[in-house]
Amino acid sequence: MENKNFRFETEAIHSGYLSDEHQGSLVPPLYQTSTFTFASAEQGERRFAGQEEGFIYSRLGNPTVKILEDRMAKLEQGEAGLAFSSGMAAVSAVLTALTKTGDRILCSQGLYGCTYGLLQLLKDKYDIAHDFSLMSSKEILEEEIRPNTACIYIETPINPTMKLVDLELVASIANQRGIPVVVDNTFCSPYLQTPISLGCDVVIHSATKYICGHGDVIAGIVVGKSDFIQQVSRTTQKDIGGTISPFDAWLLLRGIKTLPVRMDRHCENASKLVEFLCNHPKVEKLYFPGNSDYVDDNKIMQKQMKKPGGLISFSIKGSKQTAQLFMNHLKLIKIAVSLGDAETLIQHPATMTHAVVPVEERRKMGIEDTLLRLSVGLEAWEDIQEDLEQALEKI
Repeated sequence: MENKNFRFETEAIHSGYLSDEHQGSLVPPLYQTSTFTFASAEQGERRFAGQEEGFIYSRLGNPTVKILEDRMAKLEQGEAGLAFSSGMAAVSAVLTALTKTGDRILCSQGLYGCTYGLLQLLKDKYDIAHDFSLMSSKEILEEEIRPNTACIYIETPINPTMKLVDLELVASIANQRGIPVVVDNTFCSPYLQTPISLGCDVVIHSATKYICGHGDVIAGIVVGKSDFIQQVSRTTQKDIGGTISPFDAWLLLRGIKTLPVRMDRHCENASKLVEFLCNHPKVEKLYFPGNSDYVDDNKIMQKQMKKPGGLISFSIKGSKQTAQLFMNHLKLIKIAVSLGDAETLIQHPATMTHAVVPVEERRKMGIEDTLLRLSVGLEAWEDIQEDLEQALEKI
């Protein structure tokens, strides 16, 4: 394919792959091999010394994985990409690469439960502290950035409260101080939001979610500048070993081809269901980036997101038991903790994805016992709504 910039939908299908370099295969081949042979001992020496490009061992690089990494870098508007065996392997590798003993990480006010658990581990074992910030104004950010703040870590929308962080605002202040900004872009995918284009430095995905889209892969992606990606590749990925398998990379490449089409449907379905949930008497509060009731977040969404996304969080009137009873009455919607699949999924953050977070900290994040997170799937929106409605009637 000619080396030019195409629109997102075209890049999702073609970027990073030249069929004439792979025997003319229309679909990227699966290089299901652990190691690669050298033409000579001298060639092996050159490759290990970094003097010659080429593959050595699939933990250090693989042709199928490389196509995935190049495609994700293109879609996220970054220089290079790196694929991992899970989203948390990606998060761990990046934060380990950016920090040392005595550093601090400034985080958005709300994080995925396992990311919170990793931060606690870094604090307890390696004296790498973390602070939480609303990041809602220049003044707040300037006050909370410390001399030993090594990086800023953001989820936007935040899991599961769907609060937004103004990425341009954070990046403008961080860049003045030489502090890298890391964004977990899992909830949006590069189709809806590209943090690097807004001034951020590193993007992370749990590729398990929208990038895959079919619920059959565990994987992570990191995109950033070439020198940083090379640093992570040669250190925290290579030595800790959270490397993706070639087959999982192949499945992700297949999923990415339909990412724009799927995201449009996820977003369309979610917008239809928001209207229903907003007006239901048994729903106490609804959290959705496109909800016009939240003026500040709506302005941020209009500025940095193409569409509001396919995730809705809402709280049920009653107690934790009421919320769980509602979930148990659902028939079509599945109780599961992932998101971005073709199936509509629902989970209870306080006892599932964020159970590791202490109760007081959860409440500061806005995670109450009645809060539910709905990942809207690709089914007919009317069928999803009817299932929600019949379950709400039974509580």
